[in-house]
Amino acid sequence: MSLFKLYLMFLKIGSLMIGGGYSMLPLLIRELVERNGIITEDELTDYMAVAQCTPGVIAVNTATFVGYKVRKLIGSIVATLGVITVPTILIILIAAVLKPLMEYEIVEHIFAGIRLAVCALITASVYKLFRKSVTNVTTFVLFLLAFLFVAVGGVSPVFIVLGAAITGLAWGGLKKC
Repeated sequence: MSLFKLYLMFLKIGSLMIGGGYSMLPLLIRELVERNGIITEDELTDYMAVAQCTPGVIAVNTATFVGYKVRKLIGSIVATLGVITVPTILIILIAAVLKPLMEYEIVEHIFAGIRLAVCALITASVYKLFRKSVTNVTTFVLFLLAFLFVAVGGVSPVFIVLGAAITGLAWGGLKKC
C-alpha cells in the first residue's frame, strides 16, 4: 500500500471521527478490514485494546499501530498524520468560531443529535465485535466480568485488558494440559 493511500484512508477516518475514538470503530472496520483487508477484525480488536491502555488518544494510537503493520515506522507516522489532520483543523475552527455560537439553543440541539448518532454507531460496532469474540460460555463470563468491572466498578480499562490477557494466557495453557 502506498503511503499516499494510507494517508488518505486515515484522513477519511479522521474526518468522520465525531464523538471520540470509539466513534471511528465502524469506519475502521469498513475501511481497514472489509474494503482494504489490511488487518483482520481480531487485529483491530487487539489494536483497540492496546490503544485503550497506552497513553494518548485511542484513534491516534490505533492509527499508529495499523500504520506500523502496513509500512513500519514511516507508515505509523503517515497514518497518524492522516487521522489527526481534520480533527486538528476542526479544533482550530471550533475554538475560533463555534465557542460564541454555543450560546444558541439550536447549536446545543445539533450536538445532542450528533451524540445520539455516535452512540448508535458505537453500539452497532460493539454488537458486531461481541458476536465475533464471545463464542462460548467462558468468553461470555469473561466479557460480563470485564463489563461489570468497568461499567459498575469503575476499574481502569488498563487493568481489565491486562487481566484479560493474563486470563487468556492461563486459559490457553490449561487447554494444552
